[in-house]
Amino acid sequence: QVQLVESGGRAVQFGASLRLSCAASGFTLDQHATAWFRQAPGKEREGVLCLSSSGASSYTAPFAKGRFTISRDIAKNMMYLQMNNLDITDTAVYYCAAEYLGGCPRRGIGETNFEDWGQGTQVTVSS
Repeated sequence: QVQLVESGGRAVQFGASLRLSCAASGFTLDQHATAWFRQAPGKEREGVLCLSSSGASSYTAPFAKGRFTISRDIAKNMMYLQMNNLDITDTAVYYCAAEYLGGCPRRGIGETNFEDWGQGTQVTVSS
C-alpha cells in the first residue's frame, strides 16, 4: 500500500525554523519526483518545492527562495522540508507528494502533477 505520512508540524514563533518530514512506504522514492505543497485557510493549495525523480531539475516557489529547502534520504525513504525564518504568512497545512518518474516544471507545480499524497501536517506561525 502506497503511503506518505508527514510529521513535524507545530506552532512556532515568527522567525523560527522548522523541519517537516515525510515517510514513504509501499514504494521507494528513488524513482519519484517529490514535492511539498501547502494550503492556507481559505486559499488554494500551492506548490512550495519540487525535486525531480532524477534530481536534475527542481522548482522553488518565489516565497520559498532563500528560506525553504527540500531534500530526501533515499536510504531511509524519507523526504524533508527545511523552513527557516518563518513568517505568519507561512501558516498552512503542509503536504508531501510524489509522482513516479515525475519532473518539476520550471513554471510551477500543480496538484495534478502528483499522484501520491500525505494527509498533511499543520504549521502555525505566530508573532
